[in-house]
Parts: sequence; structure tokens; C-alpha cells
Amino acid sequence: MAKFLITYHGAGHPDPAEMEAARKDFMAWLGNAGPAVTDPGAPLGFAGQVATGAPEAVADILGYSILEADSAEAVSELLATHPFVTRGGTLQINQAMA
Repeated sequence: MAKFLITYHGAGHPDPAEMEAARKDFMAWLGNAGPAVTDPGAPLGFAGQVATGAPEAVADILGYSILEADSAEAVSELLATHPFVTRGGTLQINQAMA
């Protein structure tokens, strides 16, 4: 099994009126995803950068999750029904190389 870091981009955070519905949708998705989700993650907010020269442009990462699966294709299939995607966001899949 390989580990995958999923980062959330675009679509923004739901407004307070939509938060409960978004949380409910996410919990339902987690139930369907099962043990592939080893860390459901959390929302993120930019806190700073460290670089020896000019830093890279700040990436707009709204959250993360960690999944385990046999392949990136299996992760893609699992994420196709993720509520963040259905709200118009993008989930980026990054495979741990070690």
C-alpha cells in the first residue's frame, strides 16, 4: 500500500450557513471511503514560509487528508465523489515516495 497526501485547492471554505451540510457530506464520504483514509485531515491556513532565497509563490492549500491505496488511480476513483470536488474544488494527489 502506498500513502498519498491529498491537498484541497479552490472552492474556498463553506460559509457558516453551509458548514453543517458540508461537514455532514464529508462524514458520509468518510464512511464510504472506509479504511483507505488514514487521516481525515483538517482545514489549513497559511502561517509563513522559510527559504534561503526568494520563497516560492504561496500555494493556496485549504486542507489536507492522507489516504492509503494500491495506486494513484484507486485514490482518484475514491476522490471522485468527495464533497469538496462536488462543490467545485480541486483535490491534488501527491504520493509519498518512501
